[in-house]
Amino acid sequence: MKSARAGHRFASALIGVLFAIAVAAGTGAGCGAHGADDAETGNLPLKHVEDVPLPGRATRFDYESYDPARHLLFIAHLGDSEVVVFDTVASRVVARIPGVASVHGVLVVPELSRVYASATGTNEVVAIDERTLKIISRAPGGIYPDGMAYVPDLRRLYVSDETGETETVIDVPGNRVIATIALDGEVGNSQYDPVSRHIFVNVQTRRQLVEIDPGSNTIVSRIDLPGAKGNHGLLIVPESRLALIACEDNDRLLVLDMRTMKVVSAFDVGGDPDVLTYDPALRVAFVAGEAGVVSMFSVDAFRVSKIGDGHVGPNAHVVDVDAATHRSFFPLKGVDGHPVLRIMAPR
Repeated sequence: MKSARAGHRFASALIGVLFAIAVAAGTGAGCGAHGADDAETGNLPLKHVEDVPLPGRATRFDYESYDPARHLLFIAHLGDSEVVVFDTVASRVVARIPGVASVHGVLVVPELSRVYASATGTNEVVAIDERTLKIISRAPGGIYPDGMAYVPDLRRLYVSDETGETETVIDVPGNRVIATIALDGEVGNSQYDPVSRHIFVNVQTRRQLVEIDPGSNTIVSRIDLPGAKGNHGLLIVPESRLALIACEDNDRLLVLDMRTMKVVSAFDVGGDPDVLTYDPALRVAFVAGEAGVVSMFSVDAFRVSKIGDGHVGPNAHVVDVDAATHRSFFPLKGVDGHPVLRIMAPR
């Protein structure tokens, strides 16, 4: 997520239907809402389902992570230093996990029944038992722990140490730091690629994507990203061998072909793009931005095509999606002065 420097900074047939809807709707389409806090989906094939009140104060949210088997969405309430647990079937909050200071990143690892949260306020990575929804351990996370990625074969957690300019490696069974990898620049999001079995990390001040071999915890390559400025958000679509890179400083989305490690296309997106997510059943990627604008993209086997943009809500910079229902979830810190979880669905 954003560093202190930035000031917190949807087979193919169904896609065809979505595009047809989007074209027919035009740029004025929406869900009939006109207030500053309302969803005005523009040419996005989305409809506003509901706003569910969230607990706590109207303060900043950060990453969220979804466990589809348990139907639990874990949301980092950064401003309240807690993780909020939302049941997507019951459509209600089922727990609040306090004591995660200035929580930025949150990552659920269903195979371990664990949730990991980066407590930037105490520079720790906090482990939460997914069955009891209680904190069970803490480990050092570097200077400014943010995004996280998990390597299943090695049971290792890779943590973006944003301002510390490193990647912190935690051995999960031992709950201990086993490596600190110098990246020599401000670190953005980290992602695991199941095809290469490597970790990829944005190094935004160097305008690079760094590839790490988790077996040796060494840097394999540094990929230059022409057109990048503040490359922070990262999404890997392994079946297409594409990486989507959101650049917060020039409002661009770069598409990297992971077969050639070359940038093959670029798109304008809403202001200050941050979190990306992907619906594998519909082959659609979402890019959520601080300006409240969400951009959607169709991802086929070889390329990415833009569907459109729409204003989902104030500061709608965080998104996750349920691939079974295709509902997307946006935690918003202030709608009519109160935090809500805005739920959208295909229309």
